[in-house]
Amino acid sequence: MSRSTAATAAVVVAAAVVAAMAMPAAGQGTAPAGSPAPPYKNHTVAGADGWFFNATSNTTSGNYSDWAAGETFYLGDYLIFKTDDSSSVVQTSNATAYSLCDAEGPETLIYSPGHGDAASASSSSPRAATIAVPLTEEGANYFFSDAGDGAQCEEGMRFEIKVAHGRGLPPDLAHPPPPPKPRVLAPPPDGTSMSPGVVGAGVGAAGVGAAGVGAAGVGAAGVGAAGVGAAGLNRN
Repeated sequence: MSRSTAATAAVVVAAAVVAAMAMPAAGQGTAPAGSPAPPYKNHTVAGADGWFFNATSNTTSGNYSDWAAGETFYLGDYLIFKTDDSSSVVQTSNATAYSLCDAEGPETLIYSPGHGDAASASSSSPRAATIAVPLTEEGANYFFSDAGDGAQCEEGMRFEIKVAHGRGLPPDLAHPPPPPKPRVLAPPPDGTSMSPGVVGAGVGAAGVGAAGVGAAGVGAAGVGAAGVGAAGLNRN
C-alpha cells in the first residue's frame, strides 16, 4: 500500500470513530428527533405479585427491584400499589432516608391504608387496598414500606426508580395538592366523616378510596380531591 493510500485509509477510520462517539449509546432510550413523547402510564407495582408482606416468613410477595428494572417511568405516570392495611407506601427523593428505611426523613410522603404497625401486620384478616402514587419528581424516586418500624423495608420491601421527563406533568398534576398528612395511628371514631375503608385514612386528600377498586383496577370513584383525575387512573 502506498503512503498516500495508507494516509487516506487512516483518515476514513478516524472519521468513523468520531461519528460513532457522537451517536447515543445503545439502551439510553434517546428518541429520534421529532418522535412523539411516550403516553402516560399506570404501573402496577410487581404486577400480579402486588405489595404484600408475609409476617410469618418475613418475606415479600415480589422482587421489587427486579420489577422496577424492567420498567420505564416518566413524569405524570402513576404507581399502583395493590396491597393491604398491614403495609404502607413511603415515597421519598432522599437517598439517605431510603437507605435507613426512615419514614421520618425529609422530602418524604407516607401513604398508608391502615396503621402500618405490628398489630396490623399480624392481623389475621387484613383489608385489601389500592394506593395510587403520581410521579411528580424527575430523577431518583425511592419507595418502601415502613410498617413494623421499618422491618418490612429491611426485608426487601423497597425499590428505587429513575423518572424521565417524557411529556412533563399533565395539568392535573402541574399544581399538586398539599402533601399527605402524617398517618393516623388509631382508626377514626365510628360515625365520623373519615371512613376506615378509605385508603390512606389520615393521609389527607391524597388518599384513594377503597370504593375505587373496581374490576378495571382503580376506578374514578376512588379518586380523592387530590387533583388525581379520573383520566389519570384509567389511562392505557
